[in-house]
Amino acid sequence: MASAAQAGDITEILHALPDRLHEAMARAVAATPDRPALVEGAVTWSYRELAQNVEEIASALRSLGVRGGDRIMIVSENSIALAGLLLAASRLDAWAIVVNPRLSPRELDQIREHSGARRMFFTTAVSAEAASHATRLGATVGRVGPLENIGVGPLNESAVPEPVEADRAKQVAILIYTSGTTGTPKGVMLTHENMLFSAQVIANIRNMTNRDRLYLVLPISHIVGVSLLTQTLLSGCTARLVSKYDPAALATALAGDGVTILNGVPATYQRLLEYKAVQGLPRLDTGALRMIGVAGAPLDLDLKTRTERELGLSLLNGYGITECAPGISGVRSDAPRDDHGVGTLLPGVEARIVGRDGVVVTDGGVGELHVRGRNVMRGYYRAPDLTAQAIDGEGWFNTGDLAHFKGDCLFIVGRTKEMIIRSGFNVYPAEIEAVLNSHDAVVQSAVVGRAVDGNEDVVAFVQLVQGAKVTPSEIMAYIAPQLTSYKRPSQVIVLDALPATSSGKILKHKLAESLRAT
Repeated sequence: MASAAQAGDITEILHALPDRLHEAMARAVAATPDRPALVEGAVTWSYRELAQNVEEIASALRSLGVRGGDRIMIVSENSIALAGLLLAASRLDAWAIVVNPRLSPRELDQIREHSGARRMFFTTAVSAEAASHATRLGATVGRVGPLENIGVGPLNESAVPEPVEADRAKQVAILIYTSGTTGTPKGVMLTHENMLFSAQVIANIRNMTNRDRLYLVLPISHIVGVSLLTQTLLSGCTARLVSKYDPAALATALAGDGVTILNGVPATYQRLLEYKAVQGLPRLDTGALRMIGVAGAPLDLDLKTRTERELGLSLLNGYGITECAPGISGVRSDAPRDDHGVGTLLPGVEARIVGRDGVVVTDGGVGELHVRGRNVMRGYYRAPDLTAQAIDGEGWFNTGDLAHFKGDCLFIVGRTKEMIIRSGFNVYPAEIEAVLNSHDAVVQSAVVGRAVDGNEDVVAFVQLVQGAKVTPSEIMAYIAPQLTSYKRPSQVIVLDALPATSSGKILKHKLAESLRAT
């Protein structure tokens, strides 16, 4: 439970928060209008320019038929155009759905259909994949306010706007889709208060100021990326937006671009260290770097140690989930750890550990982690049944993760859900299995994760129709166009039969064990 001191801090934070996401920049616009807000390559927008451009983009969106309560899809890698469209959606009280352009046509179309999006926007100059989607869906490429080379999809005349709520705790700002354990899209409704409160709390514990410069390479199509953008605006600092991760470019930016804060998944740091080794560099130049953080996947202690030794800073582990906008806990810079702990709860977040019997565990034992606070989502879009399963009548959200506390530090020990986290992206086996099972030669399939170098691989096991001669490479070729790259299995293993119970339930733990044994 939150302490009295925390409760006071929370009241102050809530009182100071703006009502809408785009208003996060207001303090910086007034105090430091000429400070760089967003940088992308050679292009920089100051806070004054960002505010002016967001107004122009919002006006353009309005002229394109976007209304308050409409859902709009922004198909883009990290870019200034993405940020501008996202904030302009907030200006109109529209819901922004930022979509990774590397999604397959099937995946992208599922989101469009489920959300009832009014329009789709594609940053065609930033991403070849976005340009391909734009062409496929009949978008017209042109200007949207000050933005050039934006693909504008056809107007969905049948789209029905959602009610606009004056209360920031009720008005949805961001709709983030996860495919869910069922393999069908789930839209996580995050309100303006969810996003702003979580971002402000994280910015506070990181002591972020307008002198900071973030290297924002984690995708804004996922919750951590959009939270980092929000933290930037609330703090009045600068974010360098990076569309695709390249360890060589990161090394260059650390050395000469004044980067002070770097956030990544374990693979971010693994690849940076590999780059240094391959290049034969005696040491990486860290420049002004003052903080390095990691989240999104289990952190290997060897990788943590090697990263800290190389960069000369403590690698601060954290834990969050999309449905919590995302912050739940984090290791503080003034209390670094040398273990797997994901730190103490963020101010304003309550947590409890619940055993299999539904009773709260109070002795440090392992159970399901339930959390409550201003960061918890409004619910799953158009899925009241799923929302009721996830959030109880007292506001407790079941993360589906197994955890325990040691003192006030949280430890995540496993997942009750089958989700695989690959390079920071959520991968749900049921979705991949559905694609595998659509192959004529596949009887059934099972997908599990395999730990590799601070990351997780996706491995698929398939049972074929008797007499079928299809090869693993042919199955890979079949599923590749239907799945985005991080969802594609790194290996397909053909078995005569999948291990199963007498009722036919596949024993995935047996398959996972077989991988560990090889």
